[in-house]
Amino acid sequence: MEFDNIKSSAALIYDGFVQNVDTRTDNWLLMSSPLPQIVIIASYIYFCTSFGPRMMENRKAFDLKRVLIVYNFGIVALSLYMIYEFVKSGWGMGYSFGCDLIDYSDSPQALRMVAVCWLYYFSKFVEMLDTVFFVLRKKNSQVTFLHVYHHSIMPFTWWFGVRYAAGGMGTFHALLNCFVHVIMYTYYGLTAMGPKYQKYLWWKKYLTTIQLIQFVLVTSHISQYFFINDCYYQYPVFIYVISLYGLIFLFLFLNFWYHAYTKGKRLPKVLQAQAWSHHTNGIMNGHASHEKDE
Repeated sequence: MEFDNIKSSAALIYDGFVQNVDTRTDNWLLMSSPLPQIVIIASYIYFCTSFGPRMMENRKAFDLKRVLIVYNFGIVALSLYMIYEFVKSGWGMGYSFGCDLIDYSDSPQALRMVAVCWLYYFSKFVEMLDTVFFVLRKKNSQVTFLHVYHHSIMPFTWWFGVRYAAGGMGTFHALLNCFVHVIMYTYYGLTAMGPKYQKYLWWKKYLTTIQLIQFVLVTSHISQYFFINDCYYQYPVFIYVISLYGLIFLFLFLNFWYHAYTKGKRLPKVLQAQAWSHHTNGIMNGHASHEKDE
């Protein structure tokens, strides 16, 4: 009898899950079910952690300099376009940067927000090429757990975001992340162009500061839900997911700070600063290093 009750409860949850989807995305690519993306993500993990390194073990590393230049600046262009669309669909057209709600109407602005949320979701699959390029270039030390976890969990969670909550305060971190990607992938692209462009990378030392600002802004913005009494959001589960991301990255920053500045306090200050910059710039984007294209 107890098992029947569990099955009944599970069925009710599933029915509610299916009935509450955003029907505006019913026929969009990868939106009909989470199963296709699960296959893609599983294939990505298998290739990057097992098949790919074994395939490359006795092969010469690929020279992907030109590919990386096109790829990185392509991500910059895509990120700029998504910033424009996020601004025109809400963040510059009425959103208060407070507890903004999701607009489920069929108005042009609401549909534009859904579209850019889907595009942001799809861009996470494009960014999986970061890791594929690591493998093909035999940079296996860059394929860390954090890197693969980041590139796997982002599209998975964003499928639910697009299918249920495409808009409102839950999209602020996506807008901000696009800004950061413009800066980060510009750096990657210039780095891929070779040593003669090093003189244009004087701002490398500010990458950590930019990442920290991103973390602080996202955490501060999403925390409104917990501290403002009349703050309402149609799907609070996504607020908790975003908050969890924030806590995970906070832990990672503090963990590195402890090992680099407490256990490693005998290091010269210059080396400590370089290590901190090198590590933290990779953490917030899920990369092991911000020097991935050198």
